[in-house]
Amino acid sequence: RRHLALVLVAMLSGCISTGIRDDLTLVRELAHASELPDVARPVDDEPHDDVAAILARPIDADAAVRVAMLNNRELRASLRELGIARARVLGAGLLPNPLFDVELNPERQTGVEVRVEWDIAGLLLAPIRADAASADLDVARFEVAGLVIETGFEVRSAYFEVQAADEMLAVAERALDACVAARDAARALASAGNVPAMDLAAREAAYEEERVHVAEAELHALVARELLQRRLGLHGEETAWTTAGPLPVEAVERTDLDGLERRAVDASLELRVLQSRMVAAARRAGLARLEGMLPEVLVDVHALIGDPVAGDSFAVGGGIGVRLPIFDRGDGLVAEHEHALDAAFERYVGLAVDVRSEAREARARVESSGARVRHYGSVVLPARQRVLDEVLLQYDAMQVSVFDLLDAVRERQRTERDAIETRREHRVSLARLDALLAGHRVHDESGASRMSGGE
Repeated sequence: RRHLALVLVAMLSGCISTGIRDDLTLVRELAHASELPDVARPVDDEPHDDVAAILARPIDADAAVRVAMLNNRELRASLRELGIARARVLGAGLLPNPLFDVELNPERQTGVEVRVEWDIAGLLLAPIRADAASADLDVARFEVAGLVIETGFEVRSAYFEVQAADEMLAVAERALDACVAARDAARALASAGNVPAMDLAAREAAYEEERVHVAEAELHALVARELLQRRLGLHGEETAWTTAGPLPVEAVERTDLDGLERRAVDASLELRVLQSRMVAAARRAGLARLEGMLPEVLVDVHALIGDPVAGDSFAVGGGIGVRLPIFDRGDGLVAEHEHALDAAFERYVGLAVDVRSEAREARARVESSGARVRHYGSVVLPARQRVLDEVLLQYDAMQVSVFDLLDAVRERQRTERDAIETRREHRVSLARLDALLAGHRVHDESGASRMSGGE
């Protein structure tokens, strides 16, 4: 039975697959991704077959995410790196190679001596090493699944930024038209002697400033589009895509926020990464402790061919060598893994606290941005429109000047820009909440820069 067990261990150690198809399937399930590229195939520089068909029509956020899942090279590279972790599991579980030694005409005047040595301790420890390495493979799977979720969020955020930038540019162009009208009116009145030179200079300056704002809006729209294209991995003719339209006007009412903190903790892939790291550290500590207790046993079988002393042409013998763990029992390595386990546990507890806090923050962002979107749509924008309508009536009655009317138009457009930014923030907040519930914390860098005065 012992011989049969050794044979089975040897066979199993050589049958561990290096393919990553099962890992890709698990990553897709962990990330709740509808589709991932088949990176088990050889690498090529051509886009995925479905990308052209998707880009042939105006794309929405979901279509943009699908293109990124298929075509983002950084994501594809990370998926391929799953093979590295799987290969390490394979290497950890392999049995030690036997040592073959052949001597011709040795000192004992034997014609040929053939010797085979094998590390028995390595044979016993191979399954334990493979078990410890398998936890690292789990870590790689969870981290790549988190990257899939993060890539999806980044694409959605970039897509909403493109939509908002296009709308902002349109508003800026309308504001420039208003400034042109104010400037032309001021010039006409100034030529008739009805406007002081100071008022004309102010309108000229306002027009020139608005030209700068339009140029900034054009650059922002271009930068936002290029950022999204990098996320999608597009170049050449592929960059001629169009969006499906402006940002949605209506806010989304989320009704699935009960037990949000617990759900975020249960779904967190980052917590599962730390769990797997703790398992790996514990297993390696046990392995190091066992290696420190077990002696290193080398068994050898040798054959003597042409032995004149024994009078035989062929003789077989055996031997055993033992290295006793007297001085080095691996105490330092055991302590290293135990401290790594303690550190991982500390981070696990801290991360669980952070995830709960992120869940509360995500809910607050969704609820606040949704309320502000509704307030802009139902109160602020209609109020600004009423102001503009009233100024227009007074202008018709010759109670206010054309400059007052144009100032009211510009105020209406400023409010419209604020409403656009709030709708973008709301959509990004929803995507951030979805990513958190899918298992990965993400952050909106563009939104953070706006809140800190970056734009």
